[in-house]
Amino acid sequence: MDRFARALETSAERAFPRTAPGDVDARELERYLSSLHLEDLALACACAAGDDQAWEHFVLEQRPHLYRAADALESGGGARDLADSLYADLFGLGDGDREGARQSLFRYFHGRSSLATWLRAVLAQRHVDRLRSNRRLDPLPAEDSPAALAASARPVEPERERYVALMQHAITHAVAGLSARDRLRLACYYAQQLTLAQTGRMLGEHEATSSRQLARTRAAIRAAVEEELKTEARLTAAEIDQCFSSVADDAGPLDLRDLLAVVGSPEPSRKKSASDRSS
Repeated sequence: MDRFARALETSAERAFPRTAPGDVDARELERYLSSLHLEDLALACACAAGDDQAWEHFVLEQRPHLYRAADALESGGGARDLADSLYADLFGLGDGDREGARQSLFRYFHGRSSLATWLRAVLAQRHVDRLRSNRRLDPLPAEDSPAALAASARPVEPERERYVALMQHAITHAVAGLSARDRLRLACYYAQQLTLAQTGRMLGEHEATSSRQLARTRAAIRAAVEEELKTEARLTAAEIDQCFSSVADDAGPLDLRDLLAVVGSPEPSRKKSASDRSS
């Protein structure tokens, strides 16, 4: 229990880095701690302490996830040795700290994501590090050659899966709470790709009015999403900002056309392509 309590304290300190421990709002702290993957955090604490039963449970539950993640990184099983090598670092087979205790890799797990997600992120980073190490002496291909290295789309982000799911749920609720007219206006402009003038004619309003109403609706959706992330998902202000940032470029399978139940697209000329407005 002492080790678990210290893990909770460490997680809270990382969540509120600019706030003194005694100055954190009690309700906000409770919301944050309640949002953690507490069972995974307890398991990580027990494994870091060397508990045999905890390790048996960890290997039984997490080894299949690690192997699937390794095969996704490199088909044919070439990355499975990286997955197996993690166990030594997770167990803490090192020189120990100043007091002679093992330094387990589990000390970097704070429960903000699931243990499986965190392990995949660690494994992916190990894979990237190995590729860099093996290739650091190789000459870089010319930028215009077919072998040119593509830039990574985004850094490894352990919280992304959780944030995408939370955002999808919150946006779905926010859109469902709009009036029928607001949803129709969104459908015309964003899903069916009508221009502002065409949207205005559809609703019997001026083009400028359509523009103002769309801006108002976007603001209302943003406010509703932030409120749900705060009250239902119990995210802190910093986590809400991180959530928006995480899904800004790629919201996963979320499609506004599905939310608005739009079937088909009209023929009139379009102001922007679908990809321009999808975010």
